[in-house]
Amino acid sequence: MKDVTSDFQTELAGLERDDWFTALDDLAEEYGHFEPIGADHGAAFIDAGPKLLVTFESYPEIVANSERAEPRGFTFVRAFGWSHLAIVAKDEGWFRDKRMFHYFDRLIDDGFFEDFEQVLFYGVHRGGYAACAYSVAAPGARVLALRPTATLSPRHAGWDQRYRTDRRLDFTSRYGYAPDMIEATDRAYIIHDPQEALDDMQASLFTRPNVTALRMPMMGQRLDHSLSAMGVLRTMVETAMNGTLSEASFARLYRERRSHLPYLRNLVTAFEQRQRLEFAARVCRYVLAKSHRPHFARRLREIEDLMKLDG
Repeated sequence: MKDVTSDFQTELAGLERDDWFTALDDLAEEYGHFEPIGADHGAAFIDAGPKLLVTFESYPEIVANSERAEPRGFTFVRAFGWSHLAIVAKDEGWFRDKRMFHYFDRLIDDGFFEDFEQVLFYGVHRGGYAACAYSVAAPGARVLALRPTATLSPRHAGWDQRYRTDRRLDFTSRYGYAPDMIEATDRAYIIHDPQEALDDMQASLFTRPNVTALRMPMMGQRLDHSLSAMGVLRTMVETAMNGTLSEASFARLYRERRSHLPYLRNLVTAFEQRQRLEFAARVCRYVLAKSHRPHFARRLREIEDLMKLDG
């Protein structure tokens, strides 16, 4: 077995799906192991340090969001020497497969998670659902889930009509209702934008005492991209792993939104919609004082014209 160091390299970019999974298989076998999970999923394990990051994502998601076209956890293998178990779906999905159940059953039987001093399950939206649902396999683990879905079961979430076809999947059997599956975790961090109504309703189903709810208003649905662009995602994952992420520490990290242009654009729009034009103008001036941004300059002119009309 090779030692995994900070120069851990991959050659996954630019590959079609089948070739990508073959390359991931080869890489994982070099540093750990790879296992297909039925026809639709694969598990790549990188054996590095005593802490384990478990991620859930899909091939389309990975190639769209990573310049290296590699699973999210590889960044943390390099940065912190963590071990990493990447559960990757070939297409977008909810990881609701009996073979996935059997895979985690076997990890439990083998005592796989017991070999690590700390385990963190991490995922975004569908992957956030899976991170919560399968965390039950590792009591005492921690969970970091960004805009997770709790369930698509009509019994619990009949109001969520976003995924009509997927609602036919079974969300009530084993590893099913995500809020129940996190009961044995040390801490579950649930992050969402409360202004995204359906995301907010799904997040509200996570009511266990071990849940820390962290809110990112006016950030929309691409929370992981925003956190990464603000330069705080890596620190947030690290503190979640260490159990030191809290409402207070998150608030300090989240101050970086003051320099995050998508957030500031959303803030201007929100003030305009509420007819608070002076506040919208202040945000535009705040941005323009730092650098020339044509979008904010144009918006400021439009807002000032409206203020003249109102005056």
